[in-house]
Amino acid sequence: MPQLPSDFVAASNAALQLILFVDKRAASKRQNQQVQDYLKSIEPSHSWNLQVADVEEQPYLAEYYKLVATPALIKLYPEPRQILTGANLVAQMTALWPRWQSALTTLINSQASQNGSALASPPSVKLMELVDQVFLLQQENTSLQNQIKFKDRIIAMLAHDLRNPLTAANIALETLEAQLSDLPPQRGQESNLLRKLTHHALTQTQVIERMIVNLLDSTRGNCAAIQIQPKEVDLRSLCLEVVAGLQSRFLNKQQTLATDIPSDLPPVHADRDHVRQVIINLLDNASKYTPTPGVVRLSVLHRTMQKVQVTICDNGLGIPKEKQRHIFDDEFRLDRDKDCEGYGIGLALCRRIILAHYGQIWVDSTPNQGSCFHFTLPVYRV
Repeated sequence: MPQLPSDFVAASNAALQLILFVDKRAASKRQNQQVQDYLKSIEPSHSWNLQVADVEEQPYLAEYYKLVATPALIKLYPEPRQILTGANLVAQMTALWPRWQSALTTLINSQASQNGSALASPPSVKLMELVDQVFLLQQENTSLQNQIKFKDRIIAMLAHDLRNPLTAANIALETLEAQLSDLPPQRGQESNLLRKLTHHALTQTQVIERMIVNLLDSTRGNCAAIQIQPKEVDLRSLCLEVVAGLQSRFLNKQQTLATDIPSDLPPVHADRDHVRQVIINLLDNASKYTPTPGVVRLSVLHRTMQKVQVTICDNGLGIPKEKQRHIFDDEFRLDRDKDCEGYGIGLALCRRIILAHYGQIWVDSTPNQGSCFHFTLPVYRV
């Protein structure tokens, strides 16, 4: 980052401090040369200190001095500060120079008579401190951005490497589950236990796979667009498929998963896999915050000719009203959930997926009575 040279402090306190702001235009460069030629012609160099700043390379300095046009010459010291602009900078300096020198001489004599000490550091020192702070902040920002990119690359690599053994485990468990289902019923309780354990293990590997998908999505950045491939989707069959896959989990927690899904729902225009992810995430959250025993309800409503609404409700603790508008923010966690499992990205991903479908997602919640999460999807049009 270009910055003002370190000698931007007067060699002597008895010097005028000047900054000339220029840009890339030929007229601006010409003014720069004219100003420097004028200064060299009227005064020895030790009586003034001129620094040149390019507004394109150092925009923060132009903003600090609230400049609206270039070229511009600022007399920093002695105070009061003066800003000259326009095409006739040399003419303006010629008129003001005697006054500036007189003010500087008066200031020197006044301070010398008061305490015999040297003049205080001119305002240019404060300017250098500002430049240094901006430079350090830019360095810290660059370092943080690099750390975030590195973290995202590591997460993506780990998630990719985890998927291969997880896929192999899924295939093995699915094969084992199919073989167990073919066992003769006389095997009794032993075979039933094996079926339950195998199904539970398969369900848990699917949970891990969803967590990996969430992590991969989170590394794409908060503003990254979700890439969807919408098609005609039978939402009723999708919901029933998800419910069937999660029933054992709800039974193990002694919870009831109730459904209200009309048989005459119109198809929706959606990405089946992404919508499945939203439904599973919302049902997972509902189960997590529903007491045992408790009830989670999944209902679907043909809301308008253009929209179908899905609602998932629990009878848990609910969400404080002041927190409800932040619940879909990236990595937002309620205070009570700080020590709970999860990464705080599930609801944010749900919102991104639904927005990619041009739908809406929101929550209605009453503390100690439960929460209802709603989202809409567009009806498929032939």
